[in-house]
Amino acid sequence: MEKNHMSGMLDHLKTRISQSGAITVADYMFECLTNPEHGYYVHNEPFGIFGDFVTAPEISQVFGELMGLWAVHQWHAMGKPKLFNLIELGPGRGTLMSDALRVANGLPEFIAGLNLHLVETSHRLCNIQKQALAQFKPTWHNDISSLPDGPTIVIANEFFDALPIHQLEYTGNGWLERRVAVIHGQLAFTLWPLQFPIDAHVSLTSRQPSVGDIFEISPESCKIISELASRFNSQSGYGLFIDYGHSRSGYGDTLQAVKAHAYADVLMNPGDSDLTAHVDFGALSKAATTAGAIAYGVKLQSQFLKLLGINERTDALSAQATPDQLVQLNSGRDRLIMDDQMGSLFKVLAIVDPDLPPPSGF
Repeated sequence: MEKNHMSGMLDHLKTRISQSGAITVADYMFECLTNPEHGYYVHNEPFGIFGDFVTAPEISQVFGELMGLWAVHQWHAMGKPKLFNLIELGPGRGTLMSDALRVANGLPEFIAGLNLHLVETSHRLCNIQKQALAQFKPTWHNDISSLPDGPTIVIANEFFDALPIHQLEYTGNGWLERRVAVIHGQLAFTLWPLQFPIDAHVSLTSRQPSVGDIFEISPESCKIISELASRFNSQSGYGLFIDYGHSRSGYGDTLQAVKAHAYADVLMNPGDSDLTAHVDFGALSKAATTAGAIAYGVKLQSQFLKLLGINERTDALSAQATPDQLVQLNSGRDRLIMDDQMGSLFKVLAIVDPDLPPPSGF
């Protein structure tokens, strides 16, 4: 069955390309990840030791707990609204939100006032989230367009890295777009004339491009940030976004495939690997401020988690831990904050209603 869905995705892509020509990298990512018949999220369990990668909430319960404390602080900063929306984009297995709300449970007013909303496109993951978060009666959304109005706190961990990107390559004749074609019966990259202007995007970089430079843009990511920023500007809100990526826009090919905790060929076995790209936090910050919000950061994950108290929380849990739990707590903390692990690769951006005070950790 596994083999069938992999060959099914390859056949589907070859048919689409033969009918309409080479497809953008963005379309390729979208098909591979979300195709309802053959997509990666339909057939695979991405998270955890037995999946393809491990995210911060799965590494240490302290990560989710700190997100819960952060949300409570922001709720206080908003004047403790009687009703408010707590939204998570891409909730995975529901681990982060489960840990966050376990900590927030000590504050009955906060729990009583929250309306939990989860933005998730995978039906399989929705079912897992239902089990993890049933007591909080979440509402699910395919995208942010159907989210309700009102005071809002948004949290997104490793959400933007999976959104589709376009890749542009600088040549002797200027910028061309990288696309996926079928060459000699195999998927391969090719170059294609640009279908949209990119001057505004490339102007964010700090140097002139050289031949062979790759520039990546994610219009969908910028659109989501813009819409959230506009919402905060008119209705009050805080947003927290944690992901791996770069603080400033720059050149580089960051598209990658991950299978069983190892890197794989991006064009091999489509639909069987997770496809991601580094997040351009410079572009997200620009989109947020253009839409009227204030952007805070970009901070290293290590700095942010230390300011929120990761060391103190880990020490407090360690005092009552078994020897095995102690090893797990300390190794989890180190993985999240050490520079040679996730501490400096992962960045943190907050966007805020201009009338609200700065967010915790910034």
